[in-house]
Amino acid sequence: MSLRNSAVIIGVGESDIGRMPHMSGLGLNAQAAMRAVADAGISYRDIDGLLTAYSFTEPYFMLGSVLAEYLGISPRYGGSLVVGGASPAVMLHHAAQSVATGQANTVLVCAGENRATGMSRDEAVSALSAVGHPYFEAPYGIGIPSLYALVARAYMEKYGTTRAEMAAVSVNTRKHALLHPNAHMKTEITIDDVLSSKPISDPLNVLDCCLISDAGGAFIVTTPERAADMAGTPVFLAGIGQAHTHEHLTSAPSLTEFGAEQSSQAAYAMAGLGPSDMDMAMLYDCFSIVPIIEMEELGLVPRGQGGAFFASGEAAIGGKLPVNTHGGMLSHAHAGAAGGLLALIEATRQLRGEAGERQVADAKAAVVHSEGGILSSHCTAVLTAEPR
Repeated sequence: MSLRNSAVIIGVGESDIGRMPHMSGLGLNAQAAMRAVADAGISYRDIDGLLTAYSFTEPYFMLGSVLAEYLGISPRYGGSLVVGGASPAVMLHHAAQSVATGQANTVLVCAGENRATGMSRDEAVSALSAVGHPYFEAPYGIGIPSLYALVARAYMEKYGTTRAEMAAVSVNTRKHALLHPNAHMKTEITIDDVLSSKPISDPLNVLDCCLISDAGGAFIVTTPERAADMAGTPVFLAGIGQAHTHEHLTSAPSLTEFGAEQSSQAAYAMAGLGPSDMDMAMLYDCFSIVPIIEMEELGLVPRGQGGAFFASGEAAIGGKLPVNTHGGMLSHAHAGAAGGLLALIEATRQLRGEAGERQVADAKAAVVHSEGGILSSHCTAVLTAEPR
């Protein structure tokens, strides 16, 4: 079914971000939820749906039920979705379907964890290594950074993307993070800083890699009709699409072509809009190579030109197509599934005209893309300030 203009985001909220040793993962989710509820101008009594993702620091099998218990609500629609970093956009898809079909009236979507202070270094390294195929990847000690490094090297070889262009992605997001009052990172960086930072897995250095943060995010989904009676400003879901091509990189059909092209085509078709209609892009940026790939697969630039787009400065606020105006996961925050969810929050604030110093002029449409695994699962959403 087409969900075009059938659902809106009516409230958004993010927790305090950075290193928050006094807060649990559930506490970060609750803080974000409280702020989203206040932003929508509703109460917890109005919420009859709850979706959440996963957590490395809260070892609950039924995290959604635990969070509902923690918040003191009893939803008639709910669950926990695990689609890696794509989970927030996929949860938006599910929430939109639920309100459009009457399974729920008002759905709270949450994600986050205290990944910076709730895990030891050894636990974090172990978690990163556990993602690999148990027979063909994990026994060789390969972790998430090395798998993405393999993709980066293949992409550089095929399309000519350079290390300096990848570094420009990190520099661009850091500049944007400096304008965000709640961003984790607050120090400016240069191309040389990225290129001379600690090597992690060739060709990736530490400043090519996303943060490890304590953070939570939340947004509220309802129908446009119900939103009319709420205090928050609605942002419309114009289109959304998914694509799932593999789980383990050893089974990927390609190291340079992924499912973002298919998921974005479905989202554009539902919205009746195309890449040229977008005023900004919020792209999953777990590593600096990833937004370059996504720019190209989403049709925002031709193949092979994503890196040059960042290097030219056109991805900056004020440029041709601002990307990750909050600082992304490279500089704003990354805490599990919260990373992609914070991108949805930023798009909502931009389309409402509430982004302050980061505001994109005359913002009417945004494309938001999340991916999970090693570019395995993709979900693209098109959001608009008005129904289209």
